[in-house]
Amino acid sequence: MTQHEALNILKSGHNVFLTGSAGSGKTFLLNEFITYLKSENILAGVTASTGIAATHINGRTIHSWCGMGIEESMNHQVRNSITKGDLKQRLKKSQVLIIDEISMLSANRLDLVDSICRVVRKSEHPFGGLQVVLSGDFFQLPPVARNGEDSRFAFESEVWSGMNLKICYLEEQHRHEDKKFLALLNSLRSRENLDVAKKSLASRLNKEIKSTIKPTKLYTHNFDVDTYNNLELSRLKSEGKSFEMRTQGLQTLVDKLKNGCLAPETLELKLGAVVMFVKNNFKEFYVNGTVGKVIGFDDDSGYPLIETFKGDIIEAKRETWPIEDSSGVLASISQIPLRLAWAITIHKSQGLSLDCAEIDLSRTFEYGMGYVALSRVRSLSGLKLLGLNDLALEVNEKMIVLDEELRSRSIKDLTEFLAGTSYKLKLV
Repeated sequence: MTQHEALNILKSGHNVFLTGSAGSGKTFLLNEFITYLKSENILAGVTASTGIAATHINGRTIHSWCGMGIEESMNHQVRNSITKGDLKQRLKKSQVLIIDEISMLSANRLDLVDSICRVVRKSEHPFGGLQVVLSGDFFQLPPVARNGEDSRFAFESEVWSGMNLKICYLEEQHRHEDKKFLALLNSLRSRENLDVAKKSLASRLNKEIKSTIKPTKLYTHNFDVDTYNNLELSRLKSEGKSFEMRTQGLQTLVDKLKNGCLAPETLELKLGAVVMFVKNNFKEFYVNGTVGKVIGFDDDSGYPLIETFKGDIIEAKRETWPIEDSSGVLASISQIPLRLAWAITIHKSQGLSLDCAEIDLSRTFEYGMGYVALSRVRSLSGLKLLGLNDLALEVNEKMIVLDEELRSRSIKDLTEFLAGTSYKLKLV
């Protein structure tokens, strides 16, 4: 399905599962749909399963939006939370609920969101009659289950089968122009031609990347990332320049924005520092994941000047990350949209597009982690592989069966939609 076809189905008011391989433009399409909803004065809950993913669509976590917090069931704490006036009004007035990166939301929590919406909206329809748009790729990272929490995927929830979801499987590629590399990634998903894929990867084992920019390292663990970034910054002899995050609005929402934003509260930069943009700004010719190095600071504004991997020079000005609803901006943070990028964790890289990366998969501990890491890079020539373990190239067998089903359903749903479904919104 193309983005245009999927957008028309979204506009029709159907419940939708928007999926496709990494780089197929799911988040871009969500932002197009959100812009459309705003133009039509349709109130939407714009959410994601993680704070980082929420910043990509100027939303909040689903946990915050519906008041479930860290809970997994409709207990006393949740029931007390959903009696609060602001939350009740938000759920009652909303017409659409969007949840991005659905692969990282557990089945129990999706069922809990459904229960909360039914109770507050006093409706037995799934999610209280909201149009629900779920977006994500189940080949990517699964729910993080701590202390015995539910580790089942969202498609294993009770509510999933009752939603009458239309499947929009995006086929176009907007990240990977390297056909050989795209074939490699598709082999990991389908488990076909794996020998060819492994040979291609072997060709990049400890292979240097031709670039004036030091590639971002992707590690599986936070400790490795922090250690490496701090070490590299300390090696630079130039004087440091700091930029502080500015905040406004409700403190609880500000805290959530901080937790979800890849830009740090205090950004310390030096000449020669390797950095990564952490927000999309197409007008300024950078996207979330564009890598570069600091080559100076503007004489007037003091903002850092970044030379990108492609050789462009960009003045990195302050950007704002807001949380909005129908009444306007509830909270916002502003910061230079950069972070040190000698290294980053694979979990935090989900959703990014990197020009070049050195990836260490020798300590991979989860299905999908290798696929997520490798699919961050735009081309095979932009990859240096530092190591692999046995789990790195494995995917959950359930996802292969599910993927075939989703592709078939997407074709069927599009055919039926084009055969006569009205484009008029059918929002409850």
